[in-house]
Amino acid sequence: MIISNQNNILNSPIEYLKGVGPQRADLLKKELQIFTFKDLIEHFPFKHIDKTKITPILSITPQDDFVQVTGRIVKKEIIGEKRGRRLVAQLQDKSGGAIELVWFQGIPWVEKALIVGDVYRAYGKVSFFQYQAQISHPELEPANASQPEAKSFLEPVYSSTEKLKARGLGGRQLAQLTQSLFLMLSEKDFPENLPAYIIEKLNLIPRYQAICAIHFPPSQEMYQQAVNRFKFEEFFIAQLRLGLIRLERQRYSKGVVFSQVGDYFNTFYAKHLPFELTGAQKRVLKEIRKDVGSGAQMNRLLQGDVGSGKTIVALLAMLLAVDNQFQACMLAPTEILARQHFQGIKKLLGDLPLNARILTGATKTKERRKILESLANGEIQLLVGTHAIIEDTVQFKNLGLAIVDEQHRFGVAQRAKLWKKASIPPHMLVMTATPIPRTLAMTAYGDLDYSVMDELPPNRQPITTVHRQESARSQVMDFIKNEVQKGRQAYIIFPLIEESEKLDYENLMKGYENVKAYFPEPKYWISMVHGKQPLDIRETNMQRFKTNDTQIMVATTVIEVGVDVPNASVMVIESAEKFGLSQLHQLRGRVGRGAEKSYCILITGSKLSNEGSERMKIMCATNDGFKIAEKDLELRGPGDIEGTRQSGALNFKIASIANDREWLLLAQQIATRVLEKDPDLSQPIHQSLKTYLHTLKGRTAWSKIS
Repeated sequence: MIISNQNNILNSPIEYLKGVGPQRADLLKKELQIFTFKDLIEHFPFKHIDKTKITPILSITPQDDFVQVTGRIVKKEIIGEKRGRRLVAQLQDKSGGAIELVWFQGIPWVEKALIVGDVYRAYGKVSFFQYQAQISHPELEPANASQPEAKSFLEPVYSSTEKLKARGLGGRQLAQLTQSLFLMLSEKDFPENLPAYIIEKLNLIPRYQAICAIHFPPSQEMYQQAVNRFKFEEFFIAQLRLGLIRLERQRYSKGVVFSQVGDYFNTFYAKHLPFELTGAQKRVLKEIRKDVGSGAQMNRLLQGDVGSGKTIVALLAMLLAVDNQFQACMLAPTEILARQHFQGIKKLLGDLPLNARILTGATKTKERRKILESLANGEIQLLVGTHAIIEDTVQFKNLGLAIVDEQHRFGVAQRAKLWKKASIPPHMLVMTATPIPRTLAMTAYGDLDYSVMDELPPNRQPITTVHRQESARSQVMDFIKNEVQKGRQAYIIFPLIEESEKLDYENLMKGYENVKAYFPEPKYWISMVHGKQPLDIRETNMQRFKTNDTQIMVATTVIEVGVDVPNASVMVIESAEKFGLSQLHQLRGRVGRGAEKSYCILITGSKLSNEGSERMKIMCATNDGFKIAEKDLELRGPGDIEGTRQSGALNFKIASIANDREWLLLAQQIATRVLEKDPDLSQPIHQSLKTYLHTLKGRTAWSKIS
């Protein structure tokens, strides 16, 4: 939610607010990015507490969540060294109980500010360590400090940092500053941005009332009304902006027309398709055909689960382009995946007289020069490649379709370069094998049309997934031996820990030696693949595995995408707790690609966090990538899901796309109706909305290719 920035007082620098000053202002800017009065108003409390309720320490139990206690600091000490260093203070209250207050960060600041013998009020999440109640990084203030004159007992708690707390700007001091700022503001500083008929229909409270109640609610009921108001507002404004972008594209983004389905498409469909298309594949092809024949540029996101057959759909779309005398290209994020696509496409095309080539960073200079020449004169009809395709030197004669695979691996600017490869921007199809929850697609990718492929080709058996602890390793290895004896193959994957390439390599080599101990040569042969290998060695090792020259591949996540070995029936993922759900699902998708029964074995240590345990349960419970994606969104939130940070569409302060699906759907429906009736927002009833949208220009990275 963004408050209008037209009013001068809200634009005032934060140092001009009474109680701040230059030094505190510098800290607020560095620690919380609070530069203006408006930034402070938009720094919402993450929780409200009943400030009249003080919990006696002796009555605290492990069932308690957040508590507020008052007592005297009886001692403080710094314990441990280096990473284990912490400040521990003991607070004792009148009940005779004592609770430990613990800090792991900002220790010098806190230790200096904390005075033994003084009485403090502490608030935070309680936990127990060796039967001792403790609060880590509590909200702390002298018990006799003056409280904000709130209108109710619900006191806002704001996020702060240890440096700010040490300078007297903890969460509760931020509340005092915020309340003093509200005394300077009035209703005119927060003009209404929603049309009156929407406010009335949804029974929403006025905007000024909502902003006051988000900070200092007079009651729990009023707080909930304020939350509801802003949940709808945030989603509605986001959907409206996305709708306007789509309308603008439909009006002004002229596209080349693929008017016919010709010989290449028909011949391939009749003679070269390896299997009957699924209903989902046929549906998506119809959507693509409608787009490319409309006269407007296609911008479509194709999301499909691992193995759902996106490559076939992409190839058929490329053949449509060629049938209409246009060139088509496909971008992949890695050399491995580009080669995989190229080899797969060449195999599928068979004897069709099509000129298809591959261009990557490893393409030799002489060959590259010939490819560039053949692209420019139109001899090459299909081009597959990596980032090398978007280089300025690569020019097409008449590029009509560009397909981007694993779209989250490419930045917006990189994809936009494809638009400049033709006088009329080519149609765009961006694909992802990571299923995107519908709510995320509606927000992060809402300016694109999107298609979902939620069926797998026939004869695919579901993959059985099990979770095993480290202690069961020998049984896992025996299981692999049984599968290898049946003629099958297996992957054993080790995690990448981004903080240390050296550690990654050491872990992989240690794991490789352990695997060799279980599977000695020459009875068994093992390939090893990792990112540090020279490309030719990596390709050779992968090829040996593909041809069943080696039965086991030990690798890092470099094989997450781009390796298709139908004979592989076992995927073992070491230290599985270090992987996100999406990545686990991608890795699992490397098996189950043939007709044989396949297995995924998740190996973890014996001590798992609650979230780690939850990830293992969901992986064992379902093969449905969309259910997994929904759970991933719920566990991690949208900001951590790969590819969504750059969208600029997820800057919600109150709304949650994981938890507020109903509000999002309602906002989308109403935004759609508004734009159907008034696409330019030119009617007087929408003037406030149009004015507000104008204030948002340039604030977020909305893009025509999300």
